[in-house]
Amino acid sequence: MPKRSTAIKVPKTCGERTIVLANKMKIVDKELKIKKDDCFIYVPIHHKPSETILKALKRQVTNMQVSTSVFQKKPKRVSTYSELLEGKIPKRFQASLPHSADIVGDMAIIELSPELQEYKKTMGEAILKAYKNVRTVLAKAGAVSGTYRLRQFEIIAGEPKTVTIHKEHGCKFLIDIAKVYFSPRLSFERSRVASLVKEHETIVDMFTGVGPFAVQIAKKRENVEVYAIELNPDAFDFLKRNIRLNKVDGKIHPILGDARQVIDDKLTGIADRVIMNLPEKAIDFVDVACETLKPDGGVLHFYCFVNASNSLQAMEQRLAEAVEASGRRIRKKPLSKLVRATAPYEWQAVLDAGVV
Repeated sequence: MPKRSTAIKVPKTCGERTIVLANKMKIVDKELKIKKDDCFIYVPIHHKPSETILKALKRQVTNMQVSTSVFQKKPKRVSTYSELLEGKIPKRFQASLPHSADIVGDMAIIELSPELQEYKKTMGEAILKAYKNVRTVLAKAGAVSGTYRLRQFEIIAGEPKTVTIHKEHGCKFLIDIAKVYFSPRLSFERSRVASLVKEHETIVDMFTGVGPFAVQIAKKRENVEVYAIELNPDAFDFLKRNIRLNKVDGKIHPILGDARQVIDDKLTGIADRVIMNLPEKAIDFVDVACETLKPDGGVLHFYCFVNASNSLQAMEQRLAEAVEASGRRIRKKPLSKLVRATAPYEWQAVLDAGVV
């Protein structure tokens, strides 16, 4: 609906400079559209400017005038999908809306509470509008489970697909989230670990998945060797494709198989650094992680889940005991920190332990 407002009227040749000055002075009415005719530009302002502001403007734009004019209102800018859902789902369910979505490539993944199930299509369409680069919206349809850590998904809006290319810190990852495990929430952690790797190191990535740790390390360092082990045949196929996609052939050695058996067979005593990103079971593999370290030791990046009954301090103690049971010891107190929330009052944590 049009609205009459006080305005600054200037010749078109002075328009850009006037808009910049008026914005700096915070007098522009941002709810209204700036308009122009054949000769002039009209900048809507909240009220008639004070003498001080008027003098400051005229020092910069001598041929300006203060007038009134009729302006069109700007359409309300929607910044979140929850705003798009106003009036489309009952208000009593607003508090249950997911606060964010996991973005994997051009797909958005959300978790729906039971009361929102009947509105999932509406929510999916709102997410497509709010996230301009998203082409598919999926809802989690179960927990991560099984040996391969897979989850069921339901496509609720957009293109019917589960395959995408995810970009992260200069790397590209081809992923089918229905067939492999991948979490975009570990992006910073993967970059952190890659930045710790030094030239000429040998790294064993025991549970590599599609290779997000391995590929980032190989992209960041010129002279490294990464042995990337994966049990899931589908994830192993994507790992090999991602090695080629990121042009790190020769730096990464993909190996299909169980980490324990692979290390026993061919990777004993070779590693400067071991990545153990299998938080629910990593503690059971500490012995082979120690086995793959060089005789003079190296670093374990050990991942685990912590909660109220299983604290970070308790996991530090369990790791130390497991390392000692393998005939080695931790050099000093590990660097330990929470990486991400995984459930209410539960987190994934990492312990960086120097082992000798």
